[in-house]
Amino acid sequence: MKTLFIRGTDDTPEINFDQTSSSLFIRGSSFPENTYNFYEPIFSWLKDFLDNPEFSDLGLHLDLNYYNSSSSKVFMNLFHLLDGYFKSGKRLAVNWYYDPDDEDSLGEGEDFRFGLEVLPFNLLPKIQGS
Repeated sequence: MKTLFIRGTDDTPEINFDQTSSSLFIRGSSFPENTYNFYEPIFSWLKDFLDNPEFSDLGLHLDLNYYNSSSSKVFMNLFHLLDGYFKSGKRLAVNWYYDPDDEDSLGEGEDFRFGLEVLPFNLLPKIQGS
């Protein structure tokens, strides 16, 4: 499987797939000029990964400082995509990291989780100082 790594910038998150742990990390801020163009290669890579019969599990880890509304829509599309693969037998989970001092970041994760049918969606407090 081709490695996926996109270096983060001031307005785009770092995207990093750790093949050893089958974990896809999205970290940083997400407000790219063209959200669709930024995330389309990630969706394409993810579909290839999940359609590969050699791989059956994936953990998606989102640790976001800030994201705009168009990124929010992309994330919901991403979660719905994973929800469908989960229903087909793939072992998948989403970990949403939130700042324990920021009720909004927890609430946003809860809103995303509420919109899913079966995909495990974990709300995890960020460890202070990390």
